[in-house]
Amino acid sequence: MAHHGNEPGERHDGDAPDERHRRPAGVDDETVAALGKLSEALETVERARGHLYSLHQLIGHADLMLDDVVERFRAAGHDRIADRIAEELLGRNVIAGRWTFQIVEDFDDGYYALFRNLDRQARDELVQGRRHLFEAEMKEHRRTRGRPGHEARPDGTG
Repeated sequence: MAHHGNEPGERHDGDAPDERHRRPAGVDDETVAALGKLSEALETVERARGHLYSLHQLIGHADLMLDDVVERFRAAGHDRIADRIAEELLGRNVIAGRWTFQIVEDFDDGYYALFRNLDRQARDELVQGRRHLFEAEMKEHRRTRGRPGHEARPDGTG
Protein backbone atom coordinates (compact mmCIF):
# COMPACT_ATOMS: atom_id res chain seq x y z
CA MET A 1 0.00 0.00 0.00
CA ALA A 2 1.35 3.43 -0.92
CA HIS A 3 2.35 5.79 1.86
CA HIS A 4 0.78 9.22 1.82
CA GLY A 5 3.61 11.54 2.86
CA ASN A 6 3.71 15.21 3.77
CA GLU A 7 0.70 15.06 6.03
CA PRO A 8 0.46 17.59 8.89
CA GLY A 9 2.68 16.68 11.82
CA GLU A 10 4.32 13.80 9.95
CA ARG A 11 7.83 12.81 11.05
CA HIS A 12 10.43 12.61 8.31
CA ASP A 13 12.43 9.44 8.76
CA GLY A 14 15.32 8.13 6.69
CA ASP A 15 12.97 7.25 3.83
CA ALA A 16 11.80 10.79 3.17
CA PRO A 17 12.57 13.32 0.46
CA ASP A 18 15.57 15.54 0.97
CA GLU A 19 15.00 19.02 2.39
CA ARG A 20 15.01 20.75 -0.99
CA HIS A 21 11.99 18.67 -2.02
CA ARG A 22 9.90 19.37 1.08
CA ARG A 23 7.62 22.34 1.36
CA PRO A 24 8.69 24.96 3.90
CA ALA A 25 6.55 25.35 7.01
CA GLY A 26 3.44 27.43 6.49
CA VAL A 27 3.14 26.91 2.71
CA ASP A 28 -0.39 25.88 1.79
CA ASP A 29 -1.64 23.43 -0.83
CA GLU A 30 -2.92 26.19 -3.12
CA THR A 31 0.52 27.79 -3.27
CA VAL A 32 2.21 24.48 -4.07
CA ALA A 33 -0.41 23.79 -6.75
CA ALA A 34 0.02 27.27 -8.29
CA LEU A 35 3.80 26.90 -8.37
CA GLY A 36 3.37 23.43 -9.86
CA LYS A 37 1.18 24.80 -12.65
CA LEU A 38 3.67 27.63 -13.31
CA SER A 39 6.46 25.04 -13.52
CA GLU A 40 4.38 22.93 -15.90
CA ALA A 41 3.79 25.98 -18.10
CA LEU A 42 7.53 26.74 -18.11
CA GLU A 43 8.26 23.13 -19.08
CA THR A 44 5.87 23.56 -22.01
CA VAL A 45 7.72 26.72 -23.06
CA GLU A 46 11.00 24.78 -22.77
CA ARG A 47 9.61 22.22 -25.22
CA ALA A 48 8.46 25.01 -27.56
CA ARG A 49 11.96 26.53 -27.34
CA GLY A 50 13.39 23.21 -28.49
CA HIS A 51 11.08 23.26 -31.47
CA LEU A 52 12.15 26.82 -32.22
CA TYR A 53 15.78 25.68 -32.26
CA SER A 54 14.75 22.80 -34.54
CA LEU A 55 13.14 25.33 -36.88
CA HIS A 56 16.35 27.38 -36.78
CA GLN A 57 18.52 24.39 -37.69
CA LEU A 58 16.15 22.95 -40.29
CA ILE A 59 15.68 26.25 -42.12
CA GLY A 60 19.44 26.84 -42.05
CA HIS A 61 20.07 23.39 -43.47
CA ALA A 62 17.44 23.87 -46.18
CA ASP A 63 18.96 27.22 -47.15
CA LEU A 64 22.41 25.63 -47.51
CA MET A 65 20.88 22.85 -49.62
CA LEU A 66 19.68 25.50 -52.08
CA ASP A 67 23.28 25.98 -53.26
CA ASP A 68 23.19 22.42 -54.59
CA VAL A 69 19.67 22.94 -55.95
CA VAL A 70 20.74 26.01 -57.92
CA GLU A 71 23.79 24.22 -59.27
CA ARG A 72 21.70 21.22 -60.38
CA PHE A 73 19.13 23.39 -62.17
CA ARG A 74 21.94 25.22 -63.95
CA ALA A 75 23.55 21.90 -64.95
CA ALA A 76 20.19 20.75 -66.31
CA GLY A 77 19.92 23.92 -68.41
CA HIS A 78 17.22 25.66 -66.34
CA ASP A 79 18.98 28.95 -65.65
CA ARG A 80 15.77 30.97 -65.22
CA ILE A 81 14.58 28.70 -62.39
CA ALA A 82 18.09 28.60 -60.88
CA ASP A 83 18.27 32.42 -60.97
CA ARG A 84 14.86 32.82 -59.29
CA ILE A 85 15.82 30.43 -56.48
CA ALA A 86 19.26 32.05 -56.04
CA GLU A 87 17.93 35.62 -56.09
CA GLU A 88 14.53 35.30 -54.41
CA LEU A 89 14.78 32.40 -51.98
CA LEU A 90 18.42 31.71 -51.06
CA GLY A 91 19.31 33.78 -47.97
CA ARG A 92 15.83 35.27 -47.68
CA ASN A 93 14.48 36.42 -44.32
CA VAL A 94 12.00 33.89 -42.95
CA ILE A 95 9.91 36.68 -41.44
CA ALA A 96 10.19 40.44 -41.93
CA GLY A 97 13.83 41.46 -41.40
CA ARG A 98 14.83 38.27 -39.60
CA TRP A 99 16.63 35.03 -40.16
CA THR A 100 15.87 32.28 -37.67
CA PHE A 101 18.89 33.06 -35.47
CA GLN A 102 17.36 36.50 -34.85
CA ILE A 103 14.02 34.93 -33.95
CA VAL A 104 15.76 32.59 -31.50
CA GLU A 105 17.68 35.47 -29.94
CA ASP A 106 14.56 37.64 -29.58
CA PHE A 107 12.66 34.74 -28.03
CA ASP A 108 15.46 33.84 -25.63
CA ASP A 109 16.14 37.42 -24.53
CA GLY A 110 12.48 38.43 -24.27
CA TYR A 111 9.62 36.04 -23.58
CA TYR A 112 11.73 33.09 -22.43
CA ALA A 113 13.96 35.12 -20.10
CA LEU A 114 10.94 36.82 -18.51
CA PHE A 115 9.11 33.50 -18.05
CA ARG A 116 12.12 31.92 -16.32
CA ASN A 117 12.66 35.01 -14.16
CA LEU A 118 9.06 35.11 -12.97
CA ASP A 119 9.11 31.38 -12.21
CA ARG A 120 12.32 31.79 -10.16
CA GLN A 121 11.02 34.89 -8.37
CA ALA A 122 7.78 33.14 -7.40
CA ARG A 123 9.71 30.13 -6.03
CA ASP A 124 12.19 32.38 -4.21
CA GLU A 125 9.44 34.44 -2.57
CA LEU A 126 7.11 31.60 -1.68
CA VAL A 127 9.11 28.40 -1.09
CA GLN A 128 12.75 29.41 -0.57
CA GLY A 129 13.55 28.72 -4.23
CA ARG A 130 12.61 25.04 -4.04
CA ARG A 131 11.68 23.34 -7.29
CA HIS A 132 9.19 20.62 -8.16
CA LEU A 133 7.46 20.55 -4.77
CA PHE A 134 4.17 19.50 -6.38
CA GLU A 135 5.86 16.55 -8.10
CA ALA A 136 7.89 15.65 -4.99
CA GLU A 137 4.70 15.45 -2.97
CA MET A 138 3.02 13.44 -5.70
CA LYS A 139 5.94 11.01 -5.55
CA GLU A 140 5.51 10.68 -1.78
CA HIS A 141 1.80 9.92 -2.20
CA ARG A 142 2.33 7.38 -4.99
CA ARG A 143 5.41 5.44 -3.93
CA THR A 144 5.42 2.40 -1.66
CA ARG A 145 7.85 2.87 1.22
CA GLY A 146 10.38 0.11 1.75
CA ARG A 147 9.91 -1.35 -1.72
CA PRO A 148 12.91 -1.58 -4.12
CA GLY A 149 12.60 1.06 -6.82
CA HIS A 150 10.45 3.25 -4.58
CA GLU A 151 13.21 4.99 -2.60
CA ALA A 152 12.69 8.62 -1.67
CA ARG A 153 16.15 9.66 -2.88
CA PRO A 154 18.52 8.54 -5.62
CA ASP A 155 21.17 7.34 -3.19
CA GLY A 156 18.70 4.97 -1.53
CA THR A 157 19.43 6.34 1.93
CA GLY A 158 15.99 7.80 2.27
